[in-house]
Amino acid sequence: MKRIYSLLLLSILTFTLIAQSSEKKLRFAFLTDIHLSTNNDGKDLNGLKQALDKTKELNVDFIITGGDNVDISGMTDKAISREQANNLFTLFKQTFDSTELTYYPTIGNHDRYWDSANGFVNGDELFKKHFKESYYTFETNGIRFFILNSVQKGGDTGYVVDKEQIKWIQDELKDISVETPIVISTHVPFYSLYYPLVEDKYVFVDVISNYKELLKTFETHNLQMVLQGHQHIHEEIKLQNVQFITGGAVCANWWNGAFHGTEEGFLLVEIDHDNNFTWEYIDYDWDPKK
Repeated sequence: MKRIYSLLLLSILTFTLIAQSSEKKLRFAFLTDIHLSTNNDGKDLNGLKQALDKTKELNVDFIITGGDNVDISGMTDKAISREQANNLFTLFKQTFDSTELTYYPTIGNHDRYWDSANGFVNGDELFKKHFKESYYTFETNGIRFFILNSVQKGGDTGYVVDKEQIKWIQDELKDISVETPIVISTHVPFYSLYYPLVEDKYVFVDVISNYKELLKTFETHNLQMVLQGHQHIHEEIKLQNVQFITGGAVCANWWNGAFHGTEEGFLLVEIDHDNNFTWEYIDYDWDPKK
C-alpha cells in the first residue's frame, strides 16, 4: 500500500513539474511607434485605446513601449509649442495609466522635444520630466530588461548610445549573473534590412552607429532578445543566438493603414519556465476608415 501511495505521489509530482515547465512564466507586450500627435483629429488616441484593450484581453503582465510614443520632435511636421508637447506626454500617461497595467516607456527620436531656439539640447529633457529616466533597467521573474536611449545624437547614422550610457550598462552587468536572460528595448535598431528590402538600396542609416561596441558590452552575458522600433515594419533577424525583432508599429503607416504589409499592431512575447522565448505579431484590427 505504501509503495502504491509513493508511486501515486511521484506521478502527481512529475505531472506538476511537466505542467509548470510548459506554463508561461511571463507574458508582455511590446508597443512601438504609437505617434500620438496634434494633427489627426484624435484617431491616434482611439487606435491606441483599441490596442491597449487588446493587450488587456491577452492578459499581459506588463507593456514595454518602443519609442516614438508621441510626435513632438518638430522635424517632420510644424514645430509645436512646449505646452503642446507636454500635453501630449500627459495624455499618453493618462491613457496608459487608465489600463492599470504596468508599463515601461522607451524614448524614440520623435519623443525629443525640438526647441526652435536651442535645438534638441540633449533631447530627453521633457521625456525625463514625465518618466524620470531615458534609460534604465528592471528585473522580473528572473529576466533582466534594459530600456535604452538609442536616440542620443552622434555617429555616422545620427544615433548612438553614448559612452556615459555604456558605462552605466557595464556597471549594471557587474551585478547580474551570466545565466540571467536579458532583453533589450531600443527604438533605433541594432540591425535592420529595411532599406534594401523596402527601398532597394543599402545605406548605413536608421541604425545605432556604435551597435558593435554596444553588443560587445553584453557579450559575456545571456542576451536573448533585442526589441526594436523606428522602422514601422515587422522584421526578425537572428544572429549569434540573439533574436532581433523590429516590432512593427501601433500606428502602422502613421494611422493611414498598413505600412509595406505590416498592419497596425504590436508584439506579444511569452517566456516559459525553461526560459524559452516565443512571440507573435498581433494585429489589433484597427480600421483607419472609421
